[in-house]
Amino acid sequence: MPDTTVILIVVAVVVLALAGFWFIRSRGGVDAAATPTGAPPAKAPSRKWGRILSRVWGDTVDDATWERLEEALLAADVGVVATDRVVSTVRSRRPGTVEEAEQMVRDALLAEFSTSDRGLDLDGSPAVILVVGVNGSGKTTSIAKLAQRLQSQGRVVRLAAADTFRAAAVEQLRLWSERVGAGFTQGPERADPASVAHDAVAEARAAGEDVVIVDTAGRLHSDRNLMEELRKVHRVANHASRVTEVLLVLDATAGQNGLAQVREFANAVPLSGVILSKLDGTARGGIVVAVEKELGVPIKFVGTGERPEDFEVFDPAGFVADLTA
Repeated sequence: MPDTTVILIVVAVVVLALAGFWFIRSRGGVDAAATPTGAPPAKAPSRKWGRILSRVWGDTVDDATWERLEEALLAADVGVVATDRVVSTVRSRRPGTVEEAEQMVRDALLAEFSTSDRGLDLDGSPAVILVVGVNGSGKTTSIAKLAQRLQSQGRVVRLAAADTFRAAAVEQLRLWSERVGAGFTQGPERADPASVAHDAVAEARAAGEDVVIVDTAGRLHSDRNLMEELRKVHRVANHASRVTEVLLVLDATAGQNGLAQVREFANAVPLSGVILSKLDGTARGGIVVAVEKELGVPIKFVGTGERPEDFEVFDPAGFVADLTA
């Protein structure tokens, strides 16, 4: 056998062996000590809200400390009013050590949050949840996440595509309904959004379903005509059954501009809570402090990614702990 033939055979054997090794490894057959057969995959590290304050503290508490604290809170989108209140409160208590100052900041931030109930009112036959928000806020994805959460708790959910002026919005919601296994109601293109909400309630009642989640047209909060339409959707849905929740989806990256959105939507419909979307590793999310303290609307859920399961009940204590970690 010629030498070149032998070399080619050896190379082919090595390549096949390496390919087999990587295939087995990708299937979990290698590194068994690290990942035992049958064991669940290791959980990803928990996502942190920001850790904005990690660079505030030095060896002592002095005037420079308060300046850094103020800058850090503003950078976290906590807002001027809340920042002034937190810094003034902690500074007036004259902490003697860095550890005392850190704990006082946590306590002061936690005191900014309301004690409002963050659960959902689902007392209806069916209960109707109206979801509002501006374009690009993550509203449709948040609806899908909420639907999956409710269905995992044993409730049967129907999604209503009341954003009838955008065919893409209807199609997106339909695909999400299939993905999470929820019922779906839509009307003809450019149908009256209120009529779609009404039909969805009727279909849910006939099918014995528990909850209807109504997607509304994404709109600028400054558009008066569309806000009036939103009032009509709420009025008709509330007449057909009972609107138990009106949830505003707020983009965590919107910063203090989010306050204007909350104010305008609250003037149009009775907001019962906020879903803070896009609160991933880059979003700061301090806007939640201002929303709760200044506007009195509780944050009920946070979206932390694109998957339906990336959805959590908002925990003020956990938020503060992560923000100050």
